[in-house]
Amino acid sequence: MVTAFDFCDDLGPEKIIHLHDPTGSGLRAIVVVDNVAAGPAIGGTRMAADVSLQECFRLARAMTLKNAAAGLPHGGAKSVIFADPGMPADQKQQLVRAFAYAIRDVLDYIPGPDMGTDETCMAWVRDTIGRAVGLPRAIGGIPLDEIGATGYGLATALDVAQEPCGFTLRGARVVVQGFGSVGKHAARFLAERGAVLVGASDTSGTLHHPDGIDVAALIAFKDAGNGVADFPGGTRQPGDAVIDIPCEIWIPAARPDVIHAGNVHRLQTRVIAQGANIPFTPEAEATLHRQGVWVLPDFIANAGGVICASVEYHGGSEGQARQVIAEKIAFNTRAVLESALRSGCQPREAAVRLAGDRVRSAMALRRCH
Repeated sequence: MVTAFDFCDDLGPEKIIHLHDPTGSGLRAIVVVDNVAAGPAIGGTRMAADVSLQECFRLARAMTLKNAAAGLPHGGAKSVIFADPGMPADQKQQLVRAFAYAIRDVLDYIPGPDMGTDETCMAWVRDTIGRAVGLPRAIGGIPLDEIGATGYGLATALDVAQEPCGFTLRGARVVVQGFGSVGKHAARFLAERGAVLVGASDTSGTLHHPDGIDVAALIAFKDAGNGVADFPGGTRQPGDAVIDIPCEIWIPAARPDVIHAGNVHRLQTRVIAQGANIPFTPEAEATLHRQGVWVLPDFIANAGGVICASVEYHGGSEGQARQVIAEKIAFNTRAVLESALRSGCQPREAAVRLAGDRVRSAMALRRCH
């Protein structure tokens, strides 16, 4: 049986909280506050029916490393609400508000949007307890999903990676696994840089066109409530066929552990920019490294969303958020790739060293309790 103590190391977690409301809302949730040495933890609130305690901790640790690598005055945390995110809006609001009320005294955790939640959900949270990030523009927020903050960061990381990883964005074929709030914006920003989307997937299946897909038209089609596999500008294929499409850039932007020892051999790509958190198992990343495939780690490449959230939390503007995202992700991507090239290690090893050193430095400055 897996317990909370199985995850403990020198960085955290500081607390793991199980929430249950047996009456009324029926809330079942977990909050993991991993590390707050640098400041109150920012981390998304995920809504899904099948997230484990172990996955929640791994996501919280990814946020600790992400916030540290980005040099933000925040630690890392994550929460999951066990529920179907597609429930009716009135039920979802009741459940999200019940979650917010349950964490009202967890003052070192600032929730943000994540898979299954959005800006509206964060507005409900803030209205209930007075703190949240990723808020709607109407109440002074910088809606990170609307502006595509994470996708913008991914495109920035790939732009910087061109020379050290030996590829060119203009004309590069791109495949996006998970054409949602992160994936569609990554495709949009990369298309602006001359890359060509040749494959995309969501829960409806996979869309493939070797000569290129009209990104703007596909986004409009998706935003109208359609599945990408039904888009007329390509060939419909099964969902996991997105792994097999030859490309220069492959972007996982959906669930954790989608690439593992059993399917990593199917990837035909040169560079991977991880839009989702923990999308590959360690074994899969090690295999790709041996094959000479570059993997830009999640907490380096997809930090645009939390950087935007931090700028919002501290009163900054949307323009400032874009500038900070570009500066921080470009600097960290370059530092990680240069370190990996010097030492011959995986980019993730170099990234963990960079972020871990920053977390430990912050911990050394904390007052002893």
